[in-house]
Amino acid sequence: MSNTRTLVAYLTRSGNTRVIGETLHRALSADLFEIRPARPYPADYEEHVAQATRERASGYAPPLAERVADIAAYDAIYLGFPIWGEAAPPPIISFLKAHDLKTKLLRPFITHGGYGVGSALKTLAEHAPAARIEPPFVMEADQERRTLNQIKAWLGQIGQ
Repeated sequence: MSNTRTLVAYLTRSGNTRVIGETLHRALSADLFEIRPARPYPADYEEHVAQATRERASGYAPPLAERVADIAAYDAIYLGFPIWGEAAPPPIISFLKAHDLKTKLLRPFITHGGYGVGSALKTLAEHAPAARIEPPFVMEADQERRTLNQIKAWLGQIGQ
């Protein structure tokens, strides 16, 4: 695929998906684009989850900080994101709505905290119906949730 122009676009919360995206960027000599909402999510994990849950429940797709300048120039797009609440995050829906992915080869790479990809593949198919979506690379990356649970358990043990 030496004549193929490739983009790696990713959304990350804790950095796991960024590591995969940057690795793909280097390995493929691809362009790299970080998907970011115009208004950042709270840094606090539980506040972040609460906001994303409200957005998903209401169908809200937040505006993005920026769009890919010339999406038409790319043949293949590696699209990376974490699973939030067993679903694709709202900013991924925003990305799909903001870019015409017709005829694009879409190669998802997905991280999750132990519950799998949930409804994410259905969401990709719904919002990029004319893209050629390949089976995703999926990786469990749940250290943040495990760390929080272990800290809470420890605090419970010491009576805090």
